[in-house]
Amino acid sequence: MNFKTLSDQLGITSIAEPWFHQVLLVILTAFLANIAAQLILRNAEKVARHTTSPWDDAIIDAAKRPVPIAIWIISIAIVAKVISEQYDYNVFEYIAPARTVGIVACVAWFFIRLIRSFSQSIIQINKRKGLEIDFTTIDALSKLAKLIVVITSILIIVESLGFSVSGVLTAGGIGGLAVGFAAKDLLANFFGGLTIYMDRPFSVGDWIRSPDKEIEGSVEYISWRHTRIRAFNKNPIYVPNALFTTIVVENPSRMTNRRIKETVGIRYDDIHVMDVIVAEVKQMLQNHADIDNSQTLIVNFMAFGPSSLDFLVYTFTKTTDWINYHEIKQDILLKIANIISRHHAKIAFPTQTLHIDSQE
Repeated sequence: MNFKTLSDQLGITSIAEPWFHQVLLVILTAFLANIAAQLILRNAEKVARHTTSPWDDAIIDAAKRPVPIAIWIISIAIVAKVISEQYDYNVFEYIAPARTVGIVACVAWFFIRLIRSFSQSIIQINKRKGLEIDFTTIDALSKLAKLIVVITSILIIVESLGFSVSGVLTAGGIGGLAVGFAAKDLLANFFGGLTIYMDRPFSVGDWIRSPDKEIEGSVEYISWRHTRIRAFNKNPIYVPNALFTTIVVENPSRMTNRRIKETVGIRYDDIHVMDVIVAEVKQMLQNHADIDNSQTLIVNFMAFGPSSLDFLVYTFTKTTDWINYHEIKQDILLKIANIISRHHAKIAFPTQTLHIDSQE
């Protein structure tokens, strides 16, 4: 049974037409090409797992979805072209622009996925090697690259649809000026985010605080509009990026040491052992395994207080970890108390001495 007989039985004369055979051939070719592309990508992915380069994994992962869709877009465009040669419909004049838009969108999708996959690959490789990772810089470059891909794709699509790119850019410049006045806060936040990405006063995971504003916590996310900070009470704080260009920001996460600064007072009755206590406390700190002796270390009699003789203890720990720091500080304070007690002195507390005149 041939197509002519089948078309007569079904009453569909188009089945016997030569163009119908071409349509079937294109669809079959697209189906086979799709299967072949998936097999090639699957085998390439297995091979890429045994390499150290992050590029091959990123390219293969990025191509998994856009390639099959691009194959079908091209096939549908060819089918539509074949059919358009047989029928005179106005709708077929949009085949070529639609195909171009679809292909450009697939290419842009591929590059966006490639940028994301490559960023993730870099992070994973650095983690395996135990290297320090600057998540903020990677995130900033990734977002900037995606923005460039999107803008370039839009300009190519606009050009393919018959519009003048230079005219669009000129109109966009005039319109952008008007929009700029209306959205100045949004632009200020955008450039504030750009400043954070370029100057890097803090990164994701850093503990920051501002003496100008009631802002303190760990940085969780930096976008182009705002920065999300998780306060120590676990509440999220959303700070517009423009604010960071006008306030002072402290970044304790980047401290090299933690400071111990304490004023210890003993009784006036114990002034005869002050020099011995000070010397032993200083010797104890110099021999302490958790104290950084390359930093400033001060233990000196400082002042005659209202009810105590005060000496200053000023030193730095090697660790910057908050919990470990308090363990070390506790150990040092207890050792200072033991030194004072060993010399039969006592830590002073506010007292008053009342003198009563015995004369009548």
